Amino acid sequence: MRKHQQLRAWQQAIDLVEWVYHETRGFPDDERYGLISQMRRAAVSVPSNIAEGAGRGSTKDFIRFLMIARGSLSELETQLIISQRLGYIDEPAPLMDLTHQVSAQLGGLIRHLQNR
Repeated sequence: MRKHQQLRAWQQAIDLVEWVYHETRGFPDDERYGLISQMRRAAVSVPSNIAEGAGRGSTKDFIRFLMIARGSLSELETQLIISQRLGYIDEPAPLMDLTHQVSAQLGGLIRHLQNR
């Protein structure tokens, strides 16, 4: 198992990707190249940036990629709110909770790396 796969933040981010793909299956077909695509890209960006940062080799680069992952989470949260307002998601709370958990994991990891 690679280093990044052992990180709780990466594991939860993978769970988030699965949730987003599952939830967006029920969106209208006309959102395929709009909101569905944006949400899926933002979700996939989170574990991808964690993995890329971990593979870079320097703490400074790792932190930078973790910050990018947090930015993608913020983007996804906004898209979840939009999805709810448009009536595509009835209850975004489970997904929002998971985004907050991943964000907290990333924040803890960033602090840990900054204090090394």
